[in-house]
Amino acid sequence: MNTLDWTHIRAFLATAETGSLSAAARQLGLTQPTLSRQVAALEANLGLMLFERLGRSLALTDAGHELLPHGRKMVEGANGLSLAASAQAQSIEGTVRITASDVMSAFVLPPVLHQLRQQAPRLTIDIVAANDIRDLMRREADIAIRHVRPEQPELIARLVQEATAHFYAAPSYLQRRGRPESFSALSAHDFVNFGDVQRSIDFLTPLGIDLSKDIFKIGSNSGLAAWELVRQGFGIGAMADDVVKHSSGVERLLTDQPPLRFPVWLTTHRELHTSRRIRLVYDLLADYFSGK
Repeated sequence: MNTLDWTHIRAFLATAETGSLSAAARQLGLTQPTLSRQVAALEANLGLMLFERLGRSLALTDAGHELLPHGRKMVEGANGLSLAASAQAQSIEGTVRITASDVMSAFVLPPVLHQLRQQAPRLTIDIVAANDIRDLMRREADIAIRHVRPEQPELIARLVQEATAHFYAAPSYLQRRGRPESFSALSAHDFVNFGDVQRSIDFLTPLGIDLSKDIFKIGSNSGLAAWELVRQGFGIGAMADDVVKHSSGVERLLTDQPPLRFPVWLTTHRELHTSRRIRLVYDLLADYFSGK
């Protein structure tokens, strides 16, 4: 017999309690065919028939009746595990330093930080708003969120998201300079520099966007300051869509073009990954960025 799948056991219990596949599927938020396949997979794995059909309803076989209390004990055990884990999270203390760009720190992280406060209220979180991976190497932070995978062997990294971005500009800028209708038309506009002009050019060139350093008329190594310059109408800027959802005062450009894509890497030290408090924060951030 193969290792039992918890989702199959859960499907068995829901079907036994409700007496029908459709009701069990609604209870678990599944489609009826999916739930039916899970029950059938459990029966195949066990080599037993657990249900027999009586009209439109299902009834437990003798084997199903015998296994039902064991399944319920598994549910009780899983609930106990969840409660114990919750209690452990509640008891975790200490400080965890998370470093991310200033823009991400201000616009993207707050929702997950609210979740973290609820799960581990005794934990202290210090946000290091910086754009350099070296702050992690100097142990100025425990966890880093970056768009470039680190190469240092002392670090472990997990790709948690393929984020999207678009070009944005303020209505005042578009009224003054017009709205570009193609990537090639961007070269006639002013851009706001987000710190490293050449890096921006190198990222956009393979996408067929030919920009020169001359069009970056103003900017800042502070992402927050640079984004505010975009919002104030100084020029066009590329920005993550997750940031713009929590911002205002800009319009998306080239809406018929595919988005720009870039990775989000979650990084920590190998030895720190075994720490309870850092592991809790690391896993919560990973689930948040991957949309779980």
